Amino acid sequence: MTSRFVPRPLLLALLALAALAALFTPSRLAQSADPWTSAQAVEAPKLVRELNDPKTAPHVLYVGFPRLFTAGHIKAAEFHGSGGSAEGLAQIKAWAAAQPRDLNLVIYCGCCPIERCPNLRPAFSLLQEMGFTHLRVLVLPDSFDLDWASKGYPFEKGK
Repeated sequence: MTSRFVPRPLLLALLALAALAALFTPSRLAQSADPWTSAQAVEAPKLVRELNDPKTAPHVLYVGFPRLFTAGHIKAAEFHGSGGSAEGLAQIKAWAAAQPRDLNLVIYCGCCPIERCPNLRPAFSLLQEMGFTHLRVLVLPDSFDLDWASKGYPFEKGK
């Protein structure tokens, strides 16, 4: 008769490995890579409500690529540089230097799925390091076109 006994040290090691594997799944790694908290993320329907109320309307800053801003952007959004380049970050920083640190500010991109966006994280980190205390990110899971424009939310084209 064979024994099915697993030595306690081996069992503990296997359990520890399983726990570590659960911590480092791709979705958890992507979440931990975001410099913003869930409280600093805003969904599109909530932002639309805020934009429609003059008392809560935030300042909206687009941090993606210039050609995509021209193709279509949130109504009243501003563009002051792309978050994915050193030159763009310098432009954002120059604009932000003149802004009050308690500005109700929402940044967004929407160039691609948010987990791969090359612009949001650097721009958010820069603005956070500059001391902006009411800074949030618009969560567009797939793209500006799919998650904003195609849903009929207000946008405009051109500069």
